[in-house]
Amino acid sequence: MSTVELRTDAEPGSPPVSGTGSGTGTRGWTRPAPTAREQRYDVLLGLGMALAALLATELARGSWPTHVDLGIWGIEPYVLSAAIALPLCFRRRWPIPVLLIVAVLFVVNGERALFAYQANLVTQATMFMAVYAAVAWSRDRRLMKGAVALVFVAMFGWLTINFVQALRANAIEGPNHALFSPYVSNVIITVSLNVLYFFGAYFWGRTAWGTARQRFELEQQASELATQQESNARRAVIDERLRISRELHDVVAHHISSIGIQAGGARRVMDTDPEAAKNALNVIEESSRSAVNEMRQLLGMLRAADPDIDVGAPDAKAPQAGADRLPALIADANGQGLEVGFHQIGAPAELPKTVSVSVYRIAQEALSNVRKHSTARSAHLTLRYLGEAVELEVLDDGRPKHAPVGSRLGHVGIRERVALLGGESEIGPRPVGGFRVRVRIPLDPQTFGRDT
Repeated sequence: MSTVELRTDAEPGSPPVSGTGSGTGTRGWTRPAPTAREQRYDVLLGLGMALAALLATELARGSWPTHVDLGIWGIEPYVLSAAIALPLCFRRRWPIPVLLIVAVLFVVNGERALFAYQANLVTQATMFMAVYAAVAWSRDRRLMKGAVALVFVAMFGWLTINFVQALRANAIEGPNHALFSPYVSNVIITVSLNVLYFFGAYFWGRTAWGTARQRFELEQQASELATQQESNARRAVIDERLRISRELHDVVAHHISSIGIQAGGARRVMDTDPEAAKNALNVIEESSRSAVNEMRQLLGMLRAADPDIDVGAPDAKAPQAGADRLPALIADANGQGLEVGFHQIGAPAELPKTVSVSVYRIAQEALSNVRKHSTARSAHLTLRYLGEAVELEVLDDGRPKHAPVGSRLGHVGIRERVALLGGESEIGPRPVGGFRVRVRIPLDPQTFGRDT
């Protein structure tokens, strides 16, 4: 059967078609129609098989031991042999009609030209390929099963009729004395070969169809995985942008507000108290350097994404933001005119890096808001180590300034930080006056993910 094509799927450029109607496929899948290239191949195959059938018929005529009847006009066996093969030109485009036409011509050829039917292997191969194509390429699976069942019943019924006629004519007989009589032996051999022939074509076709479906499912899974990976990558980029946005807001808001306050104070006392103005300018200088260094540290995280960008190296001596730097943050706030108290409760514990940085940034943002948007002259910061969690609370005794309020991005950033770490936050006015920022962050790594 070297002429049978073993391809089981459409060309790579052929789009998959999903079936939604009843009986159009298994698990909602319908095999895609053949591509133009496959249809051209089928046409060449059908024409080639027709030419081979003509040659095989002539060879069968020459090898037949008795005189043969060439039927109508002396060409009937040749016409029937070629006619059986020609429908293969459309075997993948219209597989079920091709199967039915080939089956009818197969029976007619056996009745009208017995020599061509029995000795012509091309005719046998054509019937095999028609069954295979119907099972492998039919889009309507229910109709395919009905058509195949009809053909199989017709073929084995026709075979049974031939056996009955042979028995009546005593056409199957021989001189050998074997276990089975010549008639029984011929029946067993013929039935076995036909079972292998027809059911072999059926199961080969079903395997081809299943392989095509499996490949489609794998392509769908690969597409879904690619989409999911792209979505996860996009989500990671968005999360990273939000994190960097919060960091930049905390750094810029804290240092720029400090610079603004000190610059305003220096301007007011420049003529009357040059020494105080000098101290204010020193604070502005230090805040500027700290802001630039911290921004470089943040931008340095982007180097891996774009190694061509040189943001400069941060100061190696500059300490990293963390809970252990809260005293320095409070001292800095005290130096800018805001009296800040600090109280620590519980035994200090080593915090995960993400929690430690978040505690520092939240305290920094809260104190910056007190200076910018409140009339408070004092504030109090409390850090509580609760074993399973750490809690930070910043209180002040002021009222909101009448100046325009800020963008409130600071409060949004605090809530986002705490939510990402699986904690809870409370931000708002106090019933007794002033403002409260309180956050509670769990220390269980499973709650917010391990540090990397």
